[in-house]
Amino acid sequence: MKALQFLAEPEPWPEPLTADDPPLLHNLAASPVALVDRPDPPLIADDWLVLRTRVTGICGSDSKQILMDFDSSDDNLMTAFISFPQVLGHEVVGTVERLGPQVTGLGPGQRVVLYPNTGCRPRGITPPCPACAAGKYSICWNFHEGRLSPGIHTGNATEATGGFAELLPAHRSMAFPVPDGVTDELAVLADPWSVSFHAITNHPPAPGSNVVVYGAGALGTTATAILNQLYDVNVATVARWPAQAALAERLGATVFRPDDRAELVERLADWSGGVLRRPWNGLPAAWPGGVDVVYDTVGAPDTVEVGIRLLREQGTLVQLGVSSPGRFEWTPWYFKELRLVGSNAFGDETFEGRRRHAYEHFFALISDGRIDLSGMLTHRFALDDWRQAFTTLVNQGDTGAIKVAFDFR
Repeated sequence: MKALQFLAEPEPWPEPLTADDPPLLHNLAASPVALVDRPDPPLIADDWLVLRTRVTGICGSDSKQILMDFDSSDDNLMTAFISFPQVLGHEVVGTVERLGPQVTGLGPGQRVVLYPNTGCRPRGITPPCPACAAGKYSICWNFHEGRLSPGIHTGNATEATGGFAELLPAHRSMAFPVPDGVTDELAVLADPWSVSFHAITNHPPAPGSNVVVYGAGALGTTATAILNQLYDVNVATVARWPAQAALAERLGATVFRPDDRAELVERLADWSGGVLRRPWNGLPAAWPGGVDVVYDTVGAPDTVEVGIRLLREQGTLVQLGVSSPGRFEWTPWYFKELRLVGSNAFGDETFEGRRRHAYEHFFALISDGRIDLSGMLTHRFALDDWRQAFTTLVNQGDTGAIKVAFDFR
């Protein structure tokens, strides 16, 4: 099969780059990634299957890795949870190509969306760890054990190759049937939508709250949509690029640009009713604050610092994105008695009194007409055009990219 493999001899860049080209484009040209021919994936065990890829979204973690967009990563914990070489891509819609003899409930040619978690069930570990037994698969205890190499999801455990390829393996627990009325273009958004759904349902805003979504990429857009479509709250979204801002406005958010952080704090404080206090140096802070929850889909020091200066006393910042680490002025965290909590991936979630897998919520809410993500998938490319796909993400201010995908159909 044809696959885009990470940890390969880089393919020569087709045209010389100049000093005027963005640094991330230089990173892409030097990234250890190439199209290669690999053996078709085997049935890893009798309860596994093989999928033929239809559409694969490019996740922010995929683009950060391939663009080498992560500074100060020498002591990053996640380097303990990966194995090489890798075929990335975990936002996958595919069809069933082969089934192991213990796979039930699916048939050849059936369309499915991938749940990429490689915890206890895919690893053949019984009984499952307490986290998996509770449906909290993203904090599985056994990401280093069982029949797979270290890795938390498809694409970063060597044997669990991902959707940047024509075929990929999946455990039965990783394949969710796509209803006939749901297009591939919508189904491929199930993963990022579920990441935001997990963050919001585990840390929900009270009715009438003022909430801020920092970022307007795939996670920011889905978070904005969930809050406006499923909750009774006032939503402000911080969007960097014009296309992101336009979509956030269509989804019902009041949009702010992050160009000047001091001005951003002032404008968001005014929007939320916070009272600004000004220290000798640095950004102003709201006291009392008027923002109840910040959902930070960027997770950079600059975004965290803005969030904690805006939050009301004993408010909550939920970090569901991650960027390079660095210092930020954290005294508002202590002084306001804030909750700063992490939110990692998704699993079984409780919403409106019902607990089931996030994908099951996703498809049920689609069937009820309560989800609208139109306009979010902005670009599709053939796998052969992978350089153009990532260049589109590097230049998203000009291209208007929000979600980019590889299309194998």
